[in-house]
Amino acid sequence: MPPTAPEPPEPGPPDPHPGWLIRPPEPGEWPGIGAVVGAAFGADDPAEGHTVGALVDSLRRWWQQDRGFELVADAGGRVVGHVGMTRAYVDSLEKLHHVLVLSPLSVEPRWQGRGIGKALVRAALAGARDAGWPLVFLEGAPSFYPQLGFVEAGPAGFGKPSVRIPDAAFMVHATGAGPRIGGGALVYPEAFWETDTTGLRGEILRQLSPGLFEADGRGEGS
Repeated sequence: MPPTAPEPPEPGPPDPHPGWLIRPPEPGEWPGIGAVVGAAFGADDPAEGHTVGALVDSLRRWWQQDRGFELVADAGGRVVGHVGMTRAYVDSLEKLHHVLVLSPLSVEPRWQGRGIGKALVRAALAGARDAGWPLVFLEGAPSFYPQLGFVEAGPAGFGKPSVRIPDAAFMVHATGAGPRIGGGALVYPEAFWETDTTGLRGEILRQLSPGLFEADGRGEGS
């Protein structure tokens, strides 16, 4: 019997968040979103912030064509957080399924630690469920996303799109909407490959998946 996706846990009630609200962005806010993404991902490496900002710019063409969506956290009319949900594919034995990938999730550094990231994820999951998307995938911190209803995708029967994604970081959330998908290989949209933003790199990858480097005997950049 093929493995199946886990039963969908309730995302939980929205976090109390006096001082901000979650909503779709306006076109005039795109530069502000870029600034938030750049600051969130570029705190330690400005080049990383630029790369993820380029990913958001590329994915927005998909979001504008109803192949996903984006949400922002608004604090007094100012964007302080952002999440993107983009259509991807599960290549299963029976057919190709449309699913979503949650990426990236960004919160302006000085607004972090207030529950905005959790609120954005919960709102994004609710939007995915209401729109009929059956599964939401991501690659992210195993210490953060399970509390929001995500589980490891490998044991649920799904294959990673990249060897640079540690098993524990490859996660899925079943929304309870749409068809039940009994496993398959996740295929990322082209934008992730064009911007080379699929999978982890450097020291964090070595820490989470040391076996990758032990297996091939090569160092980073080989």
